[in-house]
Amino acid sequence: MLSILLASCTKDFQEINTDPNGTPVALPQQLLPPALVSTLSYNMLRNRNFNNELMQVTVDLGDAEGKVFRYDYRATWADYLYNGWYSELTNFKDIYKIASQELNYNKSYMGISLICQSWIYSMLTDTYGDVPYFESNLAKDSAIYEPRFDKQKDIYLDIFKKLEEANTLLTTGTAISGGDPVYSGNVQKWRKFGNSLYLRLLLRISGKAEVSDSCIAKFKDIVETNAAKYPIMASNDESAILRWTGIGPYSSPYLSVREQDFKAPGLGSFFIDHLASWNDPRIDIPTYGSNGINRWGIAPYSGSYQGIPSGYSPGDNPIKKSYFYSNTSTSSLMTEPLTGMIMNYAELKFILAEAAAKGWIGGSAETYYNDGALSSITQWIPTWPMDIKTFLSAADIEWVESETLDQKMEKIHLQKYYALFLEDMEQWFEYRRTGHPLLPKGPGLKNGGIMPARMTYPVYVQSTNPTNYKLAVAGQGSDVISTQVWWQKP
Repeated sequence: MLSILLASCTKDFQEINTDPNGTPVALPQQLLPPALVSTLSYNMLRNRNFNNELMQVTVDLGDAEGKVFRYDYRATWADYLYNGWYSELTNFKDIYKIASQELNYNKSYMGISLICQSWIYSMLTDTYGDVPYFESNLAKDSAIYEPRFDKQKDIYLDIFKKLEEANTLLTTGTAISGGDPVYSGNVQKWRKFGNSLYLRLLLRISGKAEVSDSCIAKFKDIVETNAAKYPIMASNDESAILRWTGIGPYSSPYLSVREQDFKAPGLGSFFIDHLASWNDPRIDIPTYGSNGINRWGIAPYSGSYQGIPSGYSPGDNPIKKSYFYSNTSTSSLMTEPLTGMIMNYAELKFILAEAAAKGWIGGSAETYYNDGALSSITQWIPTWPMDIKTFLSAADIEWVESETLDQKMEKIHLQKYYALFLEDMEQWFEYRRTGHPLLPKGPGLKNGGIMPARMTYPVYVQSTNPTNYKLAVAGQGSDVISTQVWWQKP
């Protein structure tokens, strides 16, 4: 796709803030599909080789320098998402601008644009910290080639304004025809996704004392006080997923990865051992698989599922065991339609479970937890026949009301870890926020054995936007992977 090509070829922030696709006369329905496809392409490819390595889903075997699973990555890792996300923001902003003009006035596209902008900006600031926001993507319209970096707090508070506006616009928005690969024109499902995203982001920053009370109050307002005004997802069918059909532009970005490269990393013990010990149906070959491959396309090793420890010391050279199968002619994640994950219903249920466990909202935390676990499985296996309480009890992961809040958080976030499988960098973001689930620490970890807190800014920003880069570093802290972003700091 053109936006990916341009993002990968340029080191010029001015170009990133200029329309990369030449879209001044395009219509919203023409802009939305490629913008969504491109954004998910960036998300999925970095989920695969960055998030999954940090979060012990996979382990990229080898002793070379710069292995992400050892908390060791070079500054060049920063460019891809930074360039790509800002490129697509140009397209989503164009959708809003065009849809707000009298000739093309359409509240539905305006609301969808604001939701997508909020989604991308949240990923940008959660990945890098303080980033250009209020002045970003204004080179073409306002000749701002060196945008200032805004504080993460200010970014979040304005994102909330965008989501409020989107909810209002979509309240009376009409169905759109064509150009919607996520919800097929159903704007009320977009509205539910926007409000569910709102809950995710309120929870994300709720640990900061200066905004905690307001976040909790707004959370309760959405879920209980004004629930009719803020509808949220109500089933797996309302999950925000771009389903890859393999037709036209809707081909999975995983198909751009060579088959031998896709299956090269071994699965981490943390990821696969839980699934195996629980007899989880998502890796059950004989009952739920097709062509001998389970739902997540995981290859067994010596007749069982086995992983390798993450963070091992250089020179240990463990044997690769289970891995993600890569044969594109049979069932595997390379061709799986559901990998275009933006936000799913199971994640929302675990968000509500955490809020209920902390006493922010009424309702049963246990019910939210059970519903989240069930939805996480049935997202992939809709006909799964087992009772979820029976499954959780057999796996020794059932809800226990007498446990401490920390023990409950561990249970919620262990299940949420699997619900977030394939969702951009969400596993990493949530681990940084909560410290859950508890990941084993291998002896080969760098960065003091502490999970990296951010990606560094692209190196070229230091020369193309030097003044604002220096101000950002002075305010946030050194441009290194150990510097915590605002919502992580005490």
